[in-house]
Amino acid sequence: MLKSLLTLLVASTVWGAGAKPKVRAITAFIDIDAAAYSSQIGDAVRFLTAAREAYRGAGFEVETIRIATQPFPRYTTGMTRADAVAFLLKLDELASKLGFSGSIGPAMLNDADDPAPVALLAEVLPRVKLNASLVVAAEDGIHWNAVRQSARLIQSLSEHSPHGQANFNFAAIAMLKPYGPFFPGAWHLGGGRTFSVGLESANVVADVLAGERDPGRAEKALVAALAQPLSAAETIAIGVAKSSGWTYAGIDPTPAPLGEVSIGRAMESFTGAPFGTSGTMTAAAIITRAVQAAPVKRVGYSGLMVPVLEDAVLARRWAEGAYNIDSLLAYSAVCAGGLDTVPLPGDTGEDRLARIVGDVATLAFKWNKPLAARLLPVPGKKAGDRTEFEDARMANTILQGVK
Repeated sequence: MLKSLLTLLVASTVWGAGAKPKVRAITAFIDIDAAAYSSQIGDAVRFLTAAREAYRGAGFEVETIRIATQPFPRYTTGMTRADAVAFLLKLDELASKLGFSGSIGPAMLNDADDPAPVALLAEVLPRVKLNASLVVAAEDGIHWNAVRQSARLIQSLSEHSPHGQANFNFAAIAMLKPYGPFFPGAWHLGGGRTFSVGLESANVVADVLAGERDPGRAEKALVAALAQPLSAAETIAIGVAKSSGWTYAGIDPTPAPLGEVSIGRAMESFTGAPFGTSGTMTAAAIITRAVQAAPVKRVGYSGLMVPVLEDAVLARRWAEGAYNIDSLLAYSAVCAGGLDTVPLPGDTGEDRLARIVGDVATLAFKWNKPLAARLLPVPGKKAGDRTEFEDARMANTILQGVK
């Protein structure tokens, strides 16, 4: 069945002369329990492997396969603290063994939830590669207790992991609906066997904006350039769903960057000036509108991703002081950037972290748009120091002061 599906998909996917995006993530959303988690995850990995082969057969490079469980407090409730830690460590070992990235979802969905799972994350995240989150704003308003809990957790992870790197796998998420494929914010409420797809298509944006400076023409060209790979990716996803019985939730068409595949460089090609100078807001809005015009079922952020440390150009401009947290919040008013992989001095402090997360939650709730805060205070480092992250996913840069 898979072979015939691949033949159909290859025949229906025709690439033009422009840049080709990667698939950053195929993310499966499943329910697990302590008694049968190994077989439940094994089933999901088999599905993801088949889906990955379908994408590869149609000409896409696939970077990662991912699994997001229901919120972990739902399957660790009733365990002792030691047993819950041991279970999550086993889950992480299984992820490493089977070759997938894992997310255990939000520690708090509602502001009145028990904060004990947050303390569990503080103990576990420095020891694993699993991802997790807290919901700091939703339809019922801003979750101020969760904002404070997020700040406390960020501070703890900074102090108890090398260079504060454990914070790379944690996000405070605001107004982000279920089934977005990108980590660490990916989550769902339960009722699994659903999947979504995220593309790494900053190169497509760069290809278009390098040749067009007029805002109107640039937007039209970008809509057309993104439509082809996104439609092809959705065709594959629909075929995979039909052949597997899994439910297709949608695609996050946000043009994710990584390293030298830079959304910062794309925006600079359009403005003719460094990221952070006049025109950056216009470029952010053009990209976001083009993404949201994609002729696919959209999930997740569906906007513009501006991860300071995951994008080589953005990291260099941060070192130069070309933009700051206020700049990113301003751009987030017209896109879905939020504060993603933002490096901070180690003495930023819990109170200031809470104010920063609170600003993200306030902006997201005001405009009913998905945003996230992924903040990385670096212990022992102050403004003007260079970071020394050892994670290949993160560029190193110069820390800037925080107002």
